[in-house]
Amino acid sequence: MCIVTCITKLKIFHVNTLYRDTSYNARYIRGLKSREISNVPKMMSLTSSRLTVPIFAIIVGVIVQADTELAWWRTTTLYEIWPRSFKDSNGDGIGDLNGIKSKLDYLSELGIGAIWIAPCFSSPQIDTGYDVSNYTDIDPLYGTLEDMDTLIARAAELGIKVILDYVPNHTSTEHEWFKLSEASVAPYTDYYVWHEGILDANGTRRPPNNWLGRFNSGSAWEWSDKRQAYYFHQFNKEQPDLDFRNEAVVQESLDILTFWMDRGVAGFRIDALPYLFEDPQFRDEPLSGLDKYAPHEYFYLDHIYTKDFMEIYDLVARWRKHFDEYTAEHPGPERVMFTESYANISMISLFYDYGAHLPFNFFLIGNRTTSYSLETQTATGLKNIIDEWMEYTPAGQTPNWVIGNHDRSRVASRFGSEKVDTFNILLLLLPGVPTIYNGEEIGMVNTFLTWEESEDPQACNTDPTRYTATTRDPQRTPFQWDNTTSAGFSTNTSVYLKVNENYRTLNLAAQKEADKSHYKNFQAAMRLRNTTVAKDGALKTLVIGEDVFAMSRELDGHDPLLVVINWSKSPVTVSLDDFSNFSEKLQVLVSDVNNDLKVGDTISRSSITLQGDAALILTSSDVTCSDYSDVSEVACLIPSLKSFFNV
Repeated sequence: MCIVTCITKLKIFHVNTLYRDTSYNARYIRGLKSREISNVPKMMSLTSSRLTVPIFAIIVGVIVQADTELAWWRTTTLYEIWPRSFKDSNGDGIGDLNGIKSKLDYLSELGIGAIWIAPCFSSPQIDTGYDVSNYTDIDPLYGTLEDMDTLIARAAELGIKVILDYVPNHTSTEHEWFKLSEASVAPYTDYYVWHEGILDANGTRRPPNNWLGRFNSGSAWEWSDKRQAYYFHQFNKEQPDLDFRNEAVVQESLDILTFWMDRGVAGFRIDALPYLFEDPQFRDEPLSGLDKYAPHEYFYLDHIYTKDFMEIYDLVARWRKHFDEYTAEHPGPERVMFTESYANISMISLFYDYGAHLPFNFFLIGNRTTSYSLETQTATGLKNIIDEWMEYTPAGQTPNWVIGNHDRSRVASRFGSEKVDTFNILLLLLPGVPTIYNGEEIGMVNTFLTWEESEDPQACNTDPTRYTATTRDPQRTPFQWDNTTSAGFSTNTSVYLKVNENYRTLNLAAQKEADKSHYKNFQAAMRLRNTTVAKDGALKTLVIGEDVFAMSRELDGHDPLLVVINWSKSPVTVSLDDFSNFSEKLQVLVSDVNNDLKVGDTISRSSITLQGDAALILTSSDVTCSDYSDVSEVACLIPSLKSFFNV
């Protein structure tokens, strides 16, 4: 039998102080146009004096002391909750804050350190809460301010931080600010982006330019009879854009953040950053050249004048200063900012330099601007995505990884249910902070909804033949807790977005009872993630042959961890001898649900046969549990893992 030994571009990354060439610093990049940023060199020269290891490996950084005390957010696991579909506490068919509170024990058991709750502020719900009418109150759909207070308090008892979703770019047209601005009442007159429009050759008043709305709704301008002017909206016409060139608007944003931090919120996920500023000259945008889009659809144009302005970074720096000052003046955890931006990797990485604690890394879920695509399902593509993000993470900053969210199809639907364990294992064993979308831990799949059943404005603004290309509803359906009414989400049979028909067999309760399941593998990987080697160990990545991706986490004096993934559908036999720090015999810690290997099984390092879509976590077979110290954390977990999997 042929054993594959071809190794491609071995890379090792040391965690916590990654290094990037400082000659291309924030001030330089800030002066570039957005289209030029992708050309900025991305890593240091191999001749750098900071290289302290043999030249056969590309090293990006140095190891810091393993006992360095890190801020809570550097080692947490973030869990996104879509509140409408997580848990309904009052039987109205819609999830709510008390429902979330009732499941905090589950999240604590899972090992979650922080929850990010998608928008729950007062809203007309045109865009599921992303159209805010009051930033300092809770929408009655979800409960009250007191409900939020008790949720935060209970979460704190369990050691879980609460992160809220802040939507700064736009409000609802029902917000008091907009009503006053529309009526030209000072000081709100210029809180939003207004324009009187232009007169065409026939004397007809028209919008000032060709800008399009993000939700395929046609013009991004809407006429106000009351104001006798157009207001700009990047998204729905009910979501007017705020003008962040107005200092009063910036101050309002700081006051909102303070309000929630005063109530115990530990931080914010900042929504839709690329859209915060627009061209002050209101120039027409050029055509994209993408013929598959109709003239009223967003991607018909190339959006060089309505997104990715460098002023965004200055605003992020203002917010970071505010967070730091608040933390310094108030006891409690460091208050943090996680940023959302779909852009090229240089622009996303730059958010680190301007103060974002974690700029979300979407490249594992298909950022349109990435140069690598997992849709091709290659081990090399996976390695490239991981290596590039590690290279772009600045000195002293923390990497982060996202495999799913409320805007992207579920992993099981994008890659197949057989890769659920693959991505969960990968997510939890990579260095830095993972973000999990609710339901991914049990491998939930997208639910088919007709156009008539759709709630998402991106879908509703199309038609019954095209909506599936833009809808986000399929990944937002109720969490499948058990096989009772509405999957245990609600006692009501009529719920927000229908429950997937597979809930009778695919649910949390069933997976807890099974000997092996996505949930059990997730929890086992989470236990390993909490070891010192997983937090502080160096990351080494390689591709073996064409289809096998492998990575190790190693730290002197600690039991090592090795992740091996067969990206193909067919069995393959490979050698793992390049991981020479591991013993000749390797011990299985976790194996995917389709694999017969069990905890404690031993396999040969020099010749291992992997089934199609296999995903394994391994360690050396000679590790021993002398006492439960940092050194033998992994070995000391093996007995409990065996019990967990009924081995």
